[in-house]
Amino acid sequence: MLQVRTGPDSVWDVDYRPDQITVNGQPFGWDLVELGNGRYHLLWQNRSYPVEVVGVDGAAKTVQLKLAGRRFEVQAKDRFDLLLDKLGMSQAASHKINEVKAPMPGLIVDIRVVPGQTVQKGDALLVLEAMKMENIIKSPGDGTVSAVKVALRDNVNKGQVLVQFA
Repeated sequence: MLQVRTGPDSVWDVDYRPDQITVNGQPFGWDLVELGNGRYHLLWQNRSYPVEVVGVDGAAKTVQLKLAGRRFEVQAKDRFDLLLDKLGMSQAASHKINEVKAPMPGLIVDIRVVPGQTVQKGDALLVLEAMKMENIIKSPGDGTVSAVKVALRDNVNKGQVLVQFA
């Protein structure tokens, strides 16, 4: 079971099983076809929608989508995240991170921070282009940038340090 959120007032409980998807306990009937390069075609309630995956942040469990021309950020919490929230331990689960590494190989197409800059959790640090998609790399927590270890148009490898924090 996942809890999916697209805003403070838009929260759904999604249960995904191989034979059925339910949303808030109700069957969810849809047809999704992958077109390639992060683009999909969605058919729901006899209406057609173009869908594009703009970016994915695995650490924050968020996906940026463009649905019918509108941008959405979708955040998912699995049962473990929900349990930590229920126990009041969601902040305890996050630990101080001193550096941000590349989640995949790609090309740095934008750098949005400089050394000495103070950032908050979720602030954009840089943009990594991979597989023709732009992925916004966000700050995993509050802190001060001590060094940016890449330059614009650098090719990076998975696991390479991109930004260091003080």
